[in-house]
Amino acid sequence: MKNPTVILTDLDRLILDTYVSTADGIADFWGSSCEVIVHSLESLESSIIKIVNGSHSGRSVGAPITDVALTTLNEISENPEKIYFTYFTKNKRGEHMKSSISAIKGEHGNIIGLFCINFYLNTPFNTLIQSFCEPSSNNNSNSLLSETFVDNAEDLMLSALEEAKQIVYNDMTITSSNKNKEIVSLLYSKGIFNLKDSVITISDRLGISKNTVYMHIRNLNK
Repeated sequence: MKNPTVILTDLDRLILDTYVSTADGIADFWGSSCEVIVHSLESLESSIIKIVNGSHSGRSVGAPITDVALTTLNEISENPEKIYFTYFTKNKRGEHMKSSISAIKGEHGNIIGLFCINFYLNTPFNTLIQSFCEPSSNNNSNSLLSETFVDNAEDLMLSALEEAKQIVYNDMTITSSNKNKEIVSLLYSKGIFNLKDSVITISDRLGISKNTVYMHIRNLNK
């Protein structure tokens, strides 16, 4: 295969940076058993630009690319439609892993890096399951969120509206003349007005003009 080393453009570096932050998110989701690595093909000898939970493999930023990763690059060059590989392997300590290597494409469609995940299968079950247990309401109540899953944007607007109305209508300190204003404020804080036609939908359901909704939004933007 030809040398996979590349010269990165400014946009290529920005693309790699997005994967760097993604690595933190994935590792946080799966827990300490998940090692996540971002390789840059700018230098094969020091390709790792991000690694989370690197203690599993004993690597850190600046470590070189692996032999399997090089082989994967070769296979991708022969079969461009195959841009990821999932496989089982083990490290030098004999620990078994389920691993994945995905190609990161750059500004011109060329491969500029690799996004790799190693999940250590020898992780004690209690450690693994703890990562997926809901936090205790006594010590971390803010971690448990209620999320609305809907089929279309209008349902999302109406669900948020009903929730806002319930909060405002149950607050006896809010005067009747200010209730719609407070409802719009709550919806604004949740980003609902970033959705297309949200002002029209909300104004219609509240029985007020869209100009009134726009006025409340303008006041919130000041």
